[in-house]
Amino acid sequence: MVRRILFAVLTVAFGAFAGAFAWAFFFLMNTGIDLLWHRLPAALAGAGLPPAAYPIMLCTLGGVAIGLFHRRHGDLPDDMNAVLAQVRATGRYGYDRLGASFAGALLPLLFGGSVGPEAGLTGVIAGLCTWVGDRLRFVGAEMRELADAGTAAVVSAVFAAPLFGMAVPLVGAADDSEGRGVFASEVRLGASKPLKAVVYVLAVAGALGAMALLRAAFGGGGGLPHFSAVALGVPELAWALPIAAAGAAAGWLFFPCGALARWLAGRLGARPVAQGVLAGAVLGLIGAALPFALFAGEAQVEVLAGEWTGLAAGTLIATGFAKVLATQLCLGLGWRGGHFFPIIFAGISIGYGCAALTGVDPTFALCVASAALMGAVMRQPVMTALLLFLVFPVKAAPALLVAAALGAMVPVPARWMGSEAPRGRSGSSSAAPSAARRGA
Repeated sequence: MVRRILFAVLTVAFGAFAGAFAWAFFFLMNTGIDLLWHRLPAALAGAGLPPAAYPIMLCTLGGVAIGLFHRRHGDLPDDMNAVLAQVRATGRYGYDRLGASFAGALLPLLFGGSVGPEAGLTGVIAGLCTWVGDRLRFVGAEMRELADAGTAAVVSAVFAAPLFGMAVPLVGAADDSEGRGVFASEVRLGASKPLKAVVYVLAVAGALGAMALLRAAFGGGGGLPHFSAVALGVPELAWALPIAAAGAAAGWLFFPCGALARWLAGRLGARPVAQGVLAGAVLGLIGAALPFALFAGEAQVEVLAGEWTGLAAGTLIATGFAKVLATQLCLGLGWRGGHFFPIIFAGISIGYGCAALTGVDPTFALCVASAALMGAVMRQPVMTALLLFLVFPVKAAPALLVAAALGAMVPVPARWMGSEAPRGRSGSSSAAPSAARRGA
């Protein structure tokens, strides 16, 4: 009994640590972005540099930095699916390169990469939980679940979506890149299912509590905004299928873009600097034409929500499709990270464009376009809906589920689903052969 209580306390504490760690990561990211993308351009304003040239210059410079990092440290950080695969299979995650994983996750975000932060955060927290478990073996077999609990906590903290955070470790993969239901039939020795559920609840509660306290005290902390009101009238229902089709088309585009990125990586071979510079240069060109295509997207959603009425519908829709391309080029050419935040932003941008064209309720258009796009990418409608509850109200659940199911039905040729791209000089520490490591 004492051992169980001690384990429960440790689980809450590490959940809180995961939440605090996620908040600190977002704080560092936002501080660095402010320095590089706001303060530095203001200081260089008198140098006569055209505004459109700045993203090209900075993204290309970022490609050099990222390429040099991967030349030294290899393919770090592992993406979230690779981390989950290793934790699920072995009950642990390596902690010998946590500092490099943290730096590798931060670099692309600072230089405008269209990737999300969840990859590096998940790996670092899983590694730290494994480190603690190795040193607290006296607690018993339940410590095998600490790495799982840590991943649930950090996913919940990053996405502010507790149901998604708890479901991800149970399902195993956060999308269908590992094969539909690949981990659903696996049963790893460890805690019983009721205890596992309690562990996840405690860890997630600790993470969300820590994030809420730090946000209240210091502000920031990242995360997407929440849309609280949605209209479901006759005009919305009449336009639902065309809007879903637009989102699903962008989701379908995710796969050939990934295949293109892997082909480019193969042509460049084991030259991480060349890969990073190519991705940075293309990203900079896209950002010069469509500025909202840069960055992970969580902060840009709030800006777009206030400015979308002043933008052309074509620009909004083009931004969403360009975001999908930019994300896959980043992931496939060494700008490692996650794809959830940028892909959600892509759906929101397309939704605003559809709302501008049709006059339907904007939040409804965002729900349908985002769910169809994410459904096409994730191939799991229920997981898509659980993830999108962080942005949209529960009232929109029917629209989210139907649109996600429609997106998941979009056929994708097997050759586009992805195989692991050629590796750099140093291999990643993960043993999981994840097709999603390159973002496809």
